[in-house]
Order: sequence, then C-alpha cells, then structure tokens
Amino acid sequence: MEEFRSGSSRVLIATDLWGRGIDVQQVSLVICYDLPSNRELYIHRIGRSGRFGRKGIAINFVKDGDDTRLLKDIEQFYSTQIDEMPANIGDLI
Repeated sequence: MEEFRSGSSRVLIATDLWGRGIDVQQVSLVICYDLPSNRELYIHRIGRSGRFGRKGIAINFVKDGDDTRLLKDIEQFYSTQIDEMPANIGDLI
C-alpha cells in the first residue's frame, strides 16, 4: 500500500478485495484480471485509476462467453461502451 501512496507502484491488478476503499492518487492503470461477479463492483475496481482529476486506464481480461455477457451487462448498466483493445496497442503507445 505504501508503494501506491509514494507513487513507486502505479499499476493495480484488481480483485474484489482491492476494488474498494483504496484512495491513492498515483494509480494510473487498473487491470481487471477477472471481471467482478457483480456489475456494481465494476465501477469500484476501475475507479481506482484516474482519481483526483488524473487520467487513468482500465483493462479487462475477457476469457469466455460468460465474461462477454457480463461485460455487455456492465456496458448496458452504465450506459457506456467498452472498446476492445487493438492488437497493435504497442504501436499506439
């Protein structure tokens, strides 16, 4: 936790345990290794990045049809579109 507060760690791999109650400014990337079982928890996970007016990115690993359905449910619930990461992401950054 101290590494996040000091800024030496800026990437968070989110689980339900680490998805809530973390208020650190320096997290710029959240990786959802697995999607939360509850769509309301999703916003708490991705909300760890880009806090306090900073920019942030969330990446979701989607592994099967169940994850795809859950992601569509999350999109509908939050009235948003979550885009697929382009295959050439390395060329874009």
